[in-house]
Amino acid sequence: MTQRPNVILINCDDLGWGDLSCYGSDQHHTPTLDRMADEGARFTNFYMASPLCSPSRAAMLTGSYPLRVGFGGRSIDNAPVLFPGQAQGLHPDEITIARLLQESGYATRIVGKWHCGDQPDFLPTRHGFDGWFGLPYSNDMGRQASPEMVGPYRETMAALGTPVPKDAPMLAERPPLPLMLDEEVVAEQPDQAALTERYVADAVQFLRHNRDRPFFLYLAHLYVHLPIYVQDRFVRTSSNGRYGAAVHCIDWSTAVLLRELESLGLDHDTVVVFTSDNGALIRDGGGSNGPLRAAKGTTWEGGQRVPCIVRWPGRVSAGRIIEDVVNAMDLYPTIAGWCEVDVPDDRTLDGRDLGSLLYGGDGPDEAPFFYMLGGNVEAVRLGRWKLHVRKWNEERVRLYDLVHDIGERHDLVDEHPEVVAELLTLISAARSEFGDDASEIAGSGVRPVGRVSDPITLTTFDEDAPYYMAEYDLPERG
Repeated sequence: MTQRPNVILINCDDLGWGDLSCYGSDQHHTPTLDRMADEGARFTNFYMASPLCSPSRAAMLTGSYPLRVGFGGRSIDNAPVLFPGQAQGLHPDEITIARLLQESGYATRIVGKWHCGDQPDFLPTRHGFDGWFGLPYSNDMGRQASPEMVGPYRETMAALGTPVPKDAPMLAERPPLPLMLDEEVVAEQPDQAALTERYVADAVQFLRHNRDRPFFLYLAHLYVHLPIYVQDRFVRTSSNGRYGAAVHCIDWSTAVLLRELESLGLDHDTVVVFTSDNGALIRDGGGSNGPLRAAKGTTWEGGQRVPCIVRWPGRVSAGRIIEDVVNAMDLYPTIAGWCEVDVPDDRTLDGRDLGSLLYGGDGPDEAPFFYMLGGNVEAVRLGRWKLHVRKWNEERVRLYDLVHDIGERHDLVDEHPEVVAELLTLISAARSEFGDDASEIAGSGVRPVGRVSDPITLTTFDEDAPYYMAEYDLPERG
């Protein structure tokens, strides 16, 4: 290796723990991701810091719990995720992993979904990315979601325990879905079935242009978030409808990137991380969280335990299955360590460096992992034990042994009072540090969310204009 390693971080949207064949799926054929696992490391206890997309992504990019960076509950107007034209977003003072690498000489690019705020101050180009091509938020937040989907959307979110406020910004009359190039809208209501192919083409161009310097590529898929639009060539080979076709498309896109790395002679110089922003949203014809309980939008295991595969030929031993309890916030110091960059020392980070663990050594010391939903701390895991303390607005303490009961079916709260007491102490300390809306506790260790006074939407609906607009001629990047 003649330079610091390149990093490709692939983050899917709503892909479940049981959606890949290397994680036990019998519905989806994912040969490329299976090969990645065979040639690298596959985690079985990898968690996102939230079961919803905006706080999950903010946490991964900053190495800090969502509530620490102001994502959740009252700080974002009680919205479960950020909506078009909302005043809040990732604070300009936050140091993302992209900014950290950019300032050390890396070329950085995001391709795909952002969802950490759509106001100018919050866009990825203000947070360490040299360039961006993709969507500012979820693909259901355009005109196709309104008004006929408003009722079903509210019902779905309420069933998940995250009811959408009646005055949630722009919910009733959403503007057209914008496709962004850097800070410009280049299309409204783009053809979503073609987007992944366009994302891959953009990513390949980035790899080729930066083959002689270290780079960081963040590919944030729109799949398998609803609604699913996917090319017929993937549908024809799917045994699980359009959902399965979208999973196959994710696998195909990964194959293209790996093949390109090999063609450029960068295979051994590039670490590729594959994961998902939260668990699958279970429904007919939808995804799978395998044996895990519940789904996206909950702090049960199905909401936050997700696939994670790390491939780095010659550095990460092939075929490893890692059972250590780790999370997406750990990627921040881990990537920084790979790239020989110091993490900030002027703020508290919650991630831990996994470099030694991935190289075959010992992992970091055991630490509690806190499950957060909205503005509340709902559960904690320490080792084999998980204490769940809240179901929606109901306080109820339940204890599970996740080694023997991965599906959280057998409450052991009466059998292990000493464990319950220890974990309740951790919950209490977490609420004091991060805050807890239900307990009306203001956190002592939180940083402010970004906020603007006069938010605007990136697009405006005009009933006399067509939904689909001709795109600008995109300039070649020099």
